[in-house]
Amino acid sequence: MLRYLGCVLSLCLAVAGCTREKAEIGSKDNPIKFFFVPSVDARVLTEKAKEVEEYLEKNTEYEFKIQVPTSYIAVVEAFGTKRVDIASLNTFGYILAYQKYGAEALLTVERFGHKDYKGQIIARADSDIKELKDIEGKKFAYVDPSSTSGYLLPAKMLKDKEIEPKEHMFALRHDNVVTMVYQKQVDAGATFYSPPEEGKVQDARRLVKTQFPDVEEKIKIIALTDAIPNDPIVFRKDLPEKVKKDVQQALIKFVNTEEGKKLFHELYGVTNLVEATDSVYDGVRDILSKMGKSASDLMN
Repeated sequence: MLRYLGCVLSLCLAVAGCTREKAEIGSKDNPIKFFFVPSVDARVLTEKAKEVEEYLEKNTEYEFKIQVPTSYIAVVEAFGTKRVDIASLNTFGYILAYQKYGAEALLTVERFGHKDYKGQIIARADSDIKELKDIEGKKFAYVDPSSTSGYLLPAKMLKDKEIEPKEHMFALRHDNVVTMVYQKQVDAGATFYSPPEEGKVQDARRLVKTQFPDVEEKIKIIALTDAIPNDPIVFRKDLPEKVKKDVQQALIKFVNTEEGKKLFHELYGVTNLVEATDSVYDGVRDILSKMGKSASDLMN
């Protein structure tokens, strides 16, 4: 009987050992979970993300599962529950993820050589809004409560100038804000700004140019915010260092291929990825401090 129990115990331990081995991060049973923030149409994001997944699986030793969550905040909280290992995040979302869960920014995006960007406030060209003060008492659309360019910086700018819209709402995506302004659902809105390149618009208006070819003529920029560091690619802090390094370098190589450069530009206007550290984002923390806010305040 004891011998039988010993055999059963040995078998259980062996099975447990195999299970642990199968569940190693990056294995088929425990793929690396990579989230792409929903800043553009989720269907388009899902299609393009699949190409990223295929490249990473061909060029690393790991299996991946790429998903598109519902919001920036969903990505941040996923780091706390380990439902995500790597994520493309907006700048402010990263500050939250670092503060709450120690997530690490190991890559920063570049757009045509620029490592920073600005927020912009837009309005229709045929409206009576000519400058910031004209937004007083108007309907206004932000992107998301955790969007740096689509909320934090524009809200600070309006607050500093004591300008108060009659009402405001959150459209959840940059392209939604542009569409709402274009269709006169709101009088003005806040989105990201990047300077034109080779005569082509690179700010949020480019996201709806297929749908509204005349968007550059119909939507004008009223004001720009101060510059902030570009969006990071963020890694869960307790991922194995080898996994972090392997994926970091694979993504850098991918964006330098013709296929990768085209894909990342279509998704986020990105033309390159460079190695980063947390200190790159200290300037954003200074902005929060000057506002008398913490990342948690704005998250709530």
